[in-house]
Amino acid sequence: MRFLTGGYEMEPADVVGNGIFAAEGEGVVLVRDVEFHSLCEHHLLPFSGRVHVAYLPGGRIIGLSKIARIVDLYARRLQVQERLTEQIAQALVDLLAPRGVIVVSAARHLCMAMRGVQKQHAATVTRALRGAYAHDAAARREILTLIQEQ
Repeated sequence: MRFLTGGYEMEPADVVGNGIFAAEGEGVVLVRDVEFHSLCEHHLLPFSGRVHVAYLPGGRIIGLSKIARIVDLYARRLQVQERLTEQIAQALVDLLAPRGVIVVSAARHLCMAMRGVQKQHAATVTRALRGAYAHDAAARREILTLIQEQ
């Protein structure tokens, strides 16, 4: 259980360390399909899925593996998907002060599959928007298209 809830032992700045650098451009940074596994805080059953994280750099960028570490940090807490998505977005805002952040997560919850309604294939999608992505529909559409590309 300690591994599954190890995210309480650290904060985003701890897992990022010195993995923040001066930005060399203004183009979007997108990391797609970061898998995660977490525990539903209501039922103590697993939920798993993928997170897509994009940001528009301000003056700083973050090492790409650090994004996955932030996802793991928050996923290894008792969670709800909505909060997980918001926490990842806010961590990037706090660490980088980017011009915009969008986080999209999609997951399957065993609390939906094993109990209650017992829907085996139901998926939940949540989204968090900050800065330009919250205010600019065209920028938001562009990044959502990039997320969907294979």
